[in-house]
Amino acid sequence: MIKGLQSICFDEPPYVQTGAAIVGKKEGEGPLGERFDEIEEDPMFGKESWEEAESELQRRTANKAIEKSGLSKNNIRYIFAGDLLGQETATSFGVKDLNIPLFGLYGACSTMGEAMSLGAICVAGGFAGNVLAMASSHFASAEKEFRFPLEYGNQRAMSAQWTVTGAGAVIIGKTATNVRIAGITTGKIVDMGVKDSMNMGACMAPAACDTIYQHFKDFERSIDDYDMVITGDLGYVGKELLLELLKQKGMDISEKYTDCGIEMFDKETQDTHAGGSGCGCSASVLCAYYLDEIAKGNYKRILFVPTGALLSKVSFNEGRTIPSIAHAVVLEHCE
Repeated sequence: MIKGLQSICFDEPPYVQTGAAIVGKKEGEGPLGERFDEIEEDPMFGKESWEEAESELQRRTANKAIEKSGLSKNNIRYIFAGDLLGQETATSFGVKDLNIPLFGLYGACSTMGEAMSLGAICVAGGFAGNVLAMASSHFASAEKEFRFPLEYGNQRAMSAQWTVTGAGAVIIGKTATNVRIAGITTGKIVDMGVKDSMNMGACMAPAACDTIYQHFKDFERSIDDYDMVITGDLGYVGKELLLELLKQKGMDISEKYTDCGIEMFDKETQDTHAGGSGCGCSASVLCAYYLDEIAKGNYKRILFVPTGALLSKVSFNEGRTIPSIAHAVVLEHCE
């Protein structure tokens, strides 16, 4: 059922069959370390380049999710997946051996929300029995793609976030479980003229505000109808901006709000400045922690809102602004 301007409420909601999350050493040392399926000590994942390492990360995570679901690869109709690298190279090489039809996606750090949204539509519409939705990022491959090669040894701005080395994958299907996808709100491009690539929180907060505000309007709900609103990777800077922007619209979610970029690392001991970021940030936090908490009934309904800054090397070097987007997914507990 279409809701409002940008949302869908599923008459027969699809279910999250299972989730899997694999991360790197630094992420494993953070507050959620015990919740991940695997922690890889080798940042190269046994490969010869950062890009190959991220592909291996995707391959392992996809296989882990399929293994945990009890399904075979032949039971997965489609893959919806993406990463931060040019032409989706981590995804293309990461899932090629699965031999499953692929929709390669790019929503920057919002990709997990986009993948889950499209996967849920596909299953709810009767076009697939099961699909896999996945996103990944790698600290070193992202630094190489968007900032500076690690060998440069540049000083990081305090507003900069640490790209998570991690991947999260979920299987979405028709079989009833304790977690269902009740609805989605698809984001619009929001561009407030920010050009600072070292301040992703400032770039993405307006997009998060736009999607969250529209979600509540479309579903005719308020924050009281949710246990938590969880953004993707605004970090500490973006969190404060989002709360202020929503308050300007008459909405206060501060008592029921957190951000995956804040949850991933320990601010005091891990020196990640403004927090975590990357496609793999929200994907791995969701799959490692929140899905389990919803399944147990500790949360009855959450709004998962990954955010993405849609810049490229070309647009940045041309001095252009950084447009952003956020996609919301409603996850509910089922008995």
